[in-house]
Amino acid sequence: MKRRTQPSRRVQTLSRIPILAAVLAACGGDPGPADDIGVQVRDSAGVRIVEYAGQPEGEAPFALAAEPRYRHGANPGDYEFQFVDAGRLLPDGGAVVAWYSGMVVLSPDGTTHEVLATAGEGPGEVISPHAVFVLGQDSVLVPDDRLSRLTLFVGDSVARISSLPRAGHFGVAGIGSSGELLLWNRHPASLWIDIDTEWLAGHMTLFDIETGALDTVASYDHFPSQRSGEESPIIRPMGEVTVAAGRFVYTRSDRPEITWRLPDGTISQIVRWRPGPNLLAEELLEHGETYMRMLYRRNQVGSEARREDIIQEDMAAYRAMIGQPVPFFGTPFADADGNVWLPSYRPAYPEEGSPYTIISPDGEWLGQVETPPRFRILDVTEDLLLGVLRDNLDIMSVAVYELVSAQPRRR
Repeated sequence: MKRRTQPSRRVQTLSRIPILAAVLAACGGDPGPADDIGVQVRDSAGVRIVEYAGQPEGEAPFALAAEPRYRHGANPGDYEFQFVDAGRLLPDGGAVVAWYSGMVVLSPDGTTHEVLATAGEGPGEVISPHAVFVLGQDSVLVPDDRLSRLTLFVGDSVARISSLPRAGHFGVAGIGSSGELLLWNRHPASLWIDIDTEWLAGHMTLFDIETGALDTVASYDHFPSQRSGEESPIIRPMGEVTVAAGRFVYTRSDRPEITWRLPDGTISQIVRWRPGPNLLAEELLEHGETYMRMLYRRNQVGSEARREDIIQEDMAAYRAMIGQPVPFFGTPFADADGNVWLPSYRPAYPEEGSPYTIISPDGEWLGQVETPPRFRILDVTEDLLLGVLRDNLDIMSVAVYELVSAQPRRR
């Protein structure tokens, strides 16, 4: 197995912005054309383009170990998690995990936990922490969309609070190579419009923490638009933005394509492949129904009878689409090495229990990694993988797996 490099976010100095003192990311040099059969690599006006004649198959050179290194959440004395939004591995193998009602830090063996933040609007409290960034063993940076603020925790204390743009649609996708925050539109202003446009635009934006300056560097297709009176489709493609090794990474789930942009918005690389049609199959619906049932029950939507009616209405809409095209993948994320992980599409919640296709920073198709049922990946760094596991009783626990060698890497 290839030794995974030490995450660049653990670097200990950065002179430009004190609050991001441990973050650096670099886009490595061009390794030259890929040598896989059916791949073309070319340069077009400074943009590296990698095109696959079809869709490569095969497993990635690494896989999850058969059993997790540790689980936390299902044992006596463990923290009782609700719906986990975000999480990151710490350098020592512990983890920090966040959701709407707080944040906890897990020990390296997962046996103990410490509450880092509780729900609220005061200093050191959170309401909507959809992302977490680890700057060092004891330094955690937490953007909160609803509170429009950025909190730096050092140890168990608040070291600094900075303001984020006061716009509910902004989310922090990641950190740029010079320490600036890379923002994207987490939500559109409205899905209902009267102008003749097929997609609502999102924007990639730089935010300077010290000056508060915003600089929109690129736009992208975000949500399909709807006209007044139209019924909202139960399955819709989406445009998503993440950050890999200090670069914006954009995907539109109905297109087999990934676009990398530098922090200034310049396109640096595009990877394309040519899969066959992705059609909704009956066997995918069981997962969607199970997940919806858990979600409606947990959110206490109406009476039990009313919840069942809603679920059956939703499932009838899904079944009416069997055999119809669906998105190629769900919401991607990037690991500490800059690899992009694409979860296969699943109804209701695409990322849970999905196999992930992994593509390297230079566009090499690394293969696919299988995940346990009802498991959602939060972070991958070095030789560990952090995720959320939901058992048959819908009890959530956080699990850390080792990544082990799966097979010799094909050359």
